[in-house]
Amino acid sequence: MILPCPDPLVYPALTRTDLVRYAGASGDFNPLHHDHEAATRAGLSDVMAQGMLSAGLLASALTKWFGAGSVASYSVRFRSPVWPSDVLSAHCRRLEALLAEDGTRMARAELELVRSSREIVLLGTACVWTDAVTANP
Repeated sequence: MILPCPDPLVYPALTRTDLVRYAGASGDFNPLHHDHEAATRAGLSDVMAQGMLSAGLLASALTKWFGAGSVASYSVRFRSPVWPSDVLSAHCRRLEALLAEDGTRMARAELELVRSSREIVLLGTACVWTDAVTANP
């Protein structure tokens, strides 16, 4: 059974400071994420966001939509780099009720993180507990 998806969640434009903060929190100090000269020497137009920063934004949408502790599994596939000043939005494109092997009621979510130009930068799937889906429509 298909369930209604929550409304999209829009994030503020990413800044270089966001990338540096994430580098400090994650320990990912690759210069491609904070040093413009290093990024252009590598053939990029500018520094790019860490892939896991994008994955973390999409994961944060899951917990906002369905609540802390609601996510049973989560996976992503990277489609495009994310740049400073990108405005990203998280979308749940499909939410389908499931019955786990142990009889637990869950839902499978198909997710996207999208740039304001409507380009998909990240695809994701997640399984969430059904109680969370019905509690937070």
